[in-house]
Parts: sequence; structure tokens; C-alpha cells
Amino acid sequence: MANIAVIKTGGKQYKVQEGNTLKIEKIAGDKGGKIIFDKVLLLADEAGKSVDLGMPEIKGAKVEASILEQGRNRKIAVIKFKSKARYRRHAGHRQYFTKIKIEKIGK
Repeated sequence: MANIAVIKTGGKQYKVQEGNTLKIEKIAGDKGGKIIFDKVLLLADEAGKSVDLGMPEIKGAKVEASILEQGRNRKIAVIKFKSKARYRRHAGHRQYFTKIKIEKIGK
């Protein structure tokens, strides 16, 4: 039944299908390891004929994924500036991420 799922991790929600790869907020685990997401908000088939909606989560549903990579994103510039006050601050930030591949969606 479940070809599409919506999972919640890292304070964000992601729409996933089996075989998808995505970057999420960093979670513990080594490269090649398995992770199970149990906070599943929605399960549906691709046609949308059968939809299982959680209130807020679906009990017993899980999404299995494998960890492909642990890393850091590109650097972004964090700049503070106030005109006519000679105030300038420049800093950089690189966010940690985990790249995963969705293996199995089901109950």
C-alpha cells in the first residue's frame, strides 16, 4: 500500500518514496548503518486511492533507511551590518547533515 510517506525528523517533514535519497539534519549513526523513522505522519499509494493519515502519527508505521554519508553543507555567510554606524560583522556557518536512502516503507 505505502508507496509514499511523510516522515518527521529534525523538526522538519519530508515526503519520501522507496529509493529516494535526501539530506536531513544530522542524526547519530555510521556510514552504511540502518535507521528507522517511527514518526510517520502519512502513508499513501501513488494514485492517492488509499490514504492513511495519522493524528498526529500513525501507530506501528515505520520507514527504514540506510545512511549513505555524514557530512557538512557548503559554507553560508552570516553578515550583520548597520548603516552610518561603522558596525559590520561577518561569520560563516556549515550545517551538519546526514544523507540517507529510503529502503522500505510499511506498517
